[in-house]
Amino acid sequence: MLSARARRSLTSLFAAAAAACLALTTAPAAHAAQHGEATVAAAGKYIALGDSYAVGPGTRTYDDPNDACRRGPLSYPRLWAAQHTSYSFVEASCSGATTAEIKSQQVPQLTADATLVTVQVGGNDVGFVSVLENCILTLDDKDCVSGVNAAKAAATGALPAALADTYAAVRRGAPNAMVVVVGYPRLYTIGGTCGIFGLSDTERTALNSAADVLDGVLAQQAANAGFAFLDPRPSFDPHTICSKNSAWVTSLEWDKINESYHPNQAGHRDGYLPALDAITG
Repeated sequence: MLSARARRSLTSLFAAAAAACLALTTAPAAHAAQHGEATVAAAGKYIALGDSYAVGPGTRTYDDPNDACRRGPLSYPRLWAAQHTSYSFVEASCSGATTAEIKSQQVPQLTADATLVTVQVGGNDVGFVSVLENCILTLDDKDCVSGVNAAKAAATGALPAALADTYAAVRRGAPNAMVVVVGYPRLYTIGGTCGIFGLSDTERTALNSAADVLDGVLAQQAANAGFAFLDPRPSFDPHTICSKNSAWVTSLEWDKINESYHPNQAGHRDGYLPALDAITG
C-alpha cells in the first residue's frame, strides 16, 4: 500500500510525462504553422468540370486518343493538380459537354469535401463549333456574320438560365468549395499577319465578338452565383491567331478538325494555368 506522499509523487511523475508527450506531438504542427509549411490538414480536393477547352484537344497529347472525352495530361486542370500535390483530383470534364451534360453527367461526381471546383461550359450550348465550321466553309462574310449573330442571341437568350441552373447544381454538390467559372479566349488578332488566306477580318471580328458576348454572360452568371470568374482574354490577346507572337490557340487544320481552335500546350500552361493560380493563390 503506497503512502499518501508516495501517491502524490507518482501522480506528479505521470503529469510531467503526459506534458512531455503533448509537447512532442504539438511541436511539429506549431513549427509548420510558424514557418508557413503545409500540413496534412491543409490538403484539399479539386474537381474539374467542363468541355473540350478544359481537356486535351489542341495539346496533341491524350491519355487515350480513342476516348471521345479527349483528356490529356497537359490541360490546365491537370497542370494545376500537378502543382498542388496535397490535393486529390477528379477530372470530370469531357469534350462536347453542354450545360445539361455537365449537370447530368459531371455534377454527380462532386462531393461535399471538395475545396476547389472549376467549370468551363457554354460554347457548345450556343453552337460555337457549328458557327466556326460555317465561317470556314462559307465564301460569304454575311453568312458567317449571320451565324455568329445567331450564336450571340442564344448566349443572351437561353444560356443565362441554363448556366444559373447548372451553377446551382454545382453549389449543391460542392457546398464548401471555391468555384471558378472559366471563360473562353478570343481567337483572332484583327489586321494581323495571317496573309491573304483564311477568314476575312470581318469574319474574325465577328467571331471575337461572340467570345466577348459569351464571356460577358459567363461572368454575370458567375457573379450571381457567388463564384469567381477567370477571364482568359487579357492573357491570350497577344497570342491569338494572326498575332506576331506565338499563338496559344490552334488554327484550322483539316486533318485535325477536332483539335482546331482550342488552347494548345502554351495556352494551357502559360495562359489558363497562371490565371487560375492568381485566383486560387
